[in-house]
Amino acid sequence: MQRNTPRPEQPPTRRTLLHAGSALLVGLLAGVARAGSREAAPLPLLEVWKDPDCGCCNDWIRHVEASGLRTRVHDTGNLQARDRLGMPRRLGSCHTAQVGGYVIEGHVPAREIHRLLRERPKALGLTVPGMPIGSPGMDGPEYGGRRQPYEVLLVAADGSTRVYQPYP
Repeated sequence: MQRNTPRPEQPPTRRTLLHAGSALLVGLLAGVARAGSREAAPLPLLEVWKDPDCGCCNDWIRHVEASGLRTRVHDTGNLQARDRLGMPRRLGSCHTAQVGGYVIEGHVPAREIHRLLRERPKALGLTVPGMPIGSPGMDGPEYGGRRQPYEVLLVAADGSTRVYQPYP
C-alpha cells in the first residue's frame, strides 16, 4: 500500500527562474511599446479674431503657436467676437480668441493659457487689457527691451475679475 505523502517543496531551478524572468521582461516591454504608441491628445484649437494689419497680433499668434497651441486666424471681427463671446469691452485689447470654451483677450502669455486649460476654473476666460509693453507680442526689438508691469486677469461670467497671474 502506497501513501501519498507530501514531498518537500523543491527550490526553483535556474531554468525556471530564467523562464519566469524572461516572461516578465517580455510583458513589460510589450506594455511600454503599447504606451509609447499612444499619441497625446492634441491641444484644443485657439481661434483668433484680429485686424489684418496688426503686427503685434501676429507676433502674439507666433508666441502661442511656439507653445504648441494650434490656431485658426480670422483677419476681421475682433469687436464682434468680443461682444458675441461676452468679454466686457472695458477689458478689451487688439485681438480676441477662444479656446477650450474660454475667451482669451489680448496679449495673454501662452503659459497662462495652458494653465487655464489644465486647471479648468469656472470662468469666462483670461484678459490682459490694453497693450502693455513687454507682454507677448508687445516685446519685439522695436520696444528696446522695455517692460511695463501687467496682470493677467481671470474674468468671471458676470464680468468681475481677479488677478490670475501678475507680471512685474
